[in-house]
Parts: sequence; C-alpha cells; structure tokens
Amino acid sequence: VQLQASGGGLVQTGGSLRLSCAVSGRTSRTSAVGWFRRAPGKEYEFVAAVSWAGGTTEYDDSVKGRFDISRDDAKNTCYLQMNSLKPEDTAIYYCKTGINTWYLKTVDPSSFASWGQGTQVTVSS
Repeated sequence: VQLQASGGGLVQTGGSLRLSCAVSGRTSRTSAVGWFRRAPGKEYEFVAAVSWAGGTTEYDDSVKGRFDISRDDAKNTCYLQMNSLKPEDTAIYYCKTGINTWYLKTVDPSSFASWGQGTQVTVSS
C-alpha cells in the first residue's frame, strides 16, 4: 500500500485546512484509512479514521466536533477537514491504512515500522 498525504500549511487559530490522502494498492486488510499526527517533542497519536465501505468513523476526543474525516471510494482518497484549528493541532499529519477503524484508533502507533512523508500543519496563535 502506498499513501501520499498532502494539504498541510500555515493557518491562524480558528482557521481551516483540508488534508488529502491518496491511497494505492488497497487490499482486504486495508479496509479503513486514518490520520495520525506527531507534534514537536511528542509521540505519534491517533486523530481520526474512516472505513472505505459504509463510512464508519472514529475520532480522538481532542478533535471531535472540529475535524471531519471522509473518503471518496472511487478516487481512493481520504480527506480530513480540520476546522476551528488550535495551536495544539500543530503537527506533522500522516495517513495510515488498517483492517478497520477500531484497529486504527487503538493500535500503538509505535508498532508501525515507517510513517512516510506526512504533511505539516502549523497553527499560529
């Protein structure tokens, strides 16, 4: 599976950004796609996930009500609409695939062998 995250940038507090994740090589073991982030000096953390079929979603409590994850099955692309951004949302955002959304929400991020390039999101105060 190959993943390409894009759409990051610099935005002021309260602003919005939309991230995209293009996925190629999907299999039955990649039935969900999600976003993780790593802030400076912190560990990787789960943000949100969505299933390709049915659109089941999971969110971390810190982004509920502000972020919206969606997918376009035909384009093999996942989106993360981020609204009401806060300085604490500043991080590099990565997308990952998994067998389902609950797996992506509960997996220990340190178990992933690699993270790919990611996309930088910076929220200024």
